[in-house]
Amino acid sequence: MRLLHTSDWHLGRAFHRVTMLGAQAGFVGHLVDTVREHAVDAVVVSGDVYDRAVPPLAAVELFDDALHRLADLGVPTVMISGNHDSARRLGVGAGLIDRAGIHLRTDPAGCGTPVVLADAHGDVAFYGLPYLEPALVKTEFGVEKAGHEAVLAAAMDRVRADLATRARGTRSVVLAHAFVTGGQPSDSERDITVGGVAAVPCGVFDGVDYVALGHLHGCQTLTERVRYSGSPLPYSFSEHRHRKSMWLVDLDAEGSVTAERIDCPVPRALARLRGTLADLLDDPELTPHEEAWVEATLTDPVRPDEPMARLAERFPHTLSLLFDPERAPDEPGVSYARRLADRSDQQIAEDFVTHVRGAGPDGHERGVLREAFEAVRADDTVREVAR
Repeated sequence: MRLLHTSDWHLGRAFHRVTMLGAQAGFVGHLVDTVREHAVDAVVVSGDVYDRAVPPLAAVELFDDALHRLADLGVPTVMISGNHDSARRLGVGAGLIDRAGIHLRTDPAGCGTPVVLADAHGDVAFYGLPYLEPALVKTEFGVEKAGHEAVLAAAMDRVRADLATRARGTRSVVLAHAFVTGGQPSDSERDITVGGVAAVPCGVFDGVDYVALGHLHGCQTLTERVRYSGSPLPYSFSEHRHRKSMWLVDLDAEGSVTAERIDCPVPRALARLRGTLADLLDDPELTPHEEAWVEATLTDPVRPDEPMARLAERFPHTLSLLFDPERAPDEPGVSYARRLADRSDQQIAEDFVTHVRGAGPDGHERGVLREAFEAVRADDTVREVAR
């Protein structure tokens, strides 16, 4: 069986205030063409179809167009909800849409109930594990402590239990939206840290033939059977070195996996430039970046006059302007944002306690802070979905 694995469409998302709907429509067309040209048997979409729980109308219309075009091809599609999606909204009409060969899996309770497709060698069971917010699903899965590893392990227990009841030789594919150990994040994924631990080990997914992951935006191979497709388009400048693609995966009669990357259309190249304003304006080696979307970091010791307007004369698609004067880290003037870079909310809160009290929080107090952040995260999720 030949699968096309994609994820993280983020329909409706902009790139530094530049609409991406045209590029997203171009990707949908490319997806449909790829399905047709490569004789794909099934499409899997591993979450974050939309960029937010309540997407704009244009994004919903594009999703509707994608569903109609995939259904017209007669190729089954299996989709799960991600942490950016509203699972309940995305899943509306799932039972009816199912009849057209579009299988939406957004309910955590259905993790152990697969979509079963067949080829010349027998059945392939597709298990959809939508994004599992630990604080909201721990009761469903009967776990005592809310954590990503615990709820995913419980969901995979249901998958393996169901698979054990099926005919010998049934092959299996799991769709999951999670941060798996070994994956490399970028700046454009929403943080899903719970209790200071977001990543789950690859071993959680043992026992199935292929795991189609979503959430991280870079295409990655964690093992031959566990892969991220990455997002089809860039959503932050941290992705400027990404090769955006989808996985074309072949499952043979024994469940062995071979995979090939299918490149996605590039709407415009990304470039991260760094130096003084004069250097960026004069350096001939930067000529290839003049039509790229540009993030410029200026290192001038004194902020120059009208830097954005001057940069735009050479780089008309400059979208982001940062200032990082070349100073020693402890020199006055280092920005607050720079001091907080790469620090979690939990670490920042613990630093604040240390600053105002003169001593850091003890184990119990760290637990209280952690529980508070988890409660806020869960409440935000509920509020967003309910809007």
